[in-house]
Amino acid sequence: MKRLLLSALLALGMATPALAHRGHDGLTVVEIDGVSGAVRVEHRFAAHDVEPALVSIAPGAQPSLDDPAAVAALEDHLAARFRLDIDGRTVALTRTATDLAGDNIRIRFAGQVPPGSSAHQITVDLDFFPGVHDDQEQQVNIRSAGVTRTLVFRPGDAARSVRLQP
Repeated sequence: MKRLLLSALLALGMATPALAHRGHDGLTVVEIDGVSGAVRVEHRFAAHDVEPALVSIAPGAQPSLDDPAAVAALEDHLAARFRLDIDGRTVALTRTATDLAGDNIRIRFAGQVPPGSSAHQITVDLDFFPGVHDDQEQQVNIRSAGVTRTLVFRPGDAARSVRLQP
């Protein structure tokens, strides 16, 4: 009986880490300053979700965030596969920072609300790491004037829009 209980506990202990992270996900935070018109975008991922994608997005580099060429390819991939429109006009984004800390990846971009826009209708289009993780889910939080709206994207999803103000 003790042997059976011990075996069950060992099996449960080995299964727990595998169950702890069953999906692949990321978070994108878009902040729009209504006064200055500044736009900040931060993409957050776990390194263990990103490194398998480096095989396809950085084929000439090592599939590791230790390789500067792989990190540059990741930055380019995020820039190319993320589009933010405000009131029907695309926001030009420039990468401002990349932070790699343990298993945490944060890549930041900045831009400006297009002239004449009211920042009421926000459209996001993204498709990160296609063909790598079929269960990839990217949550996008859009913040402006104390209001936050959330969009969720899965592989192959079309662009989505939210309205922030009247």
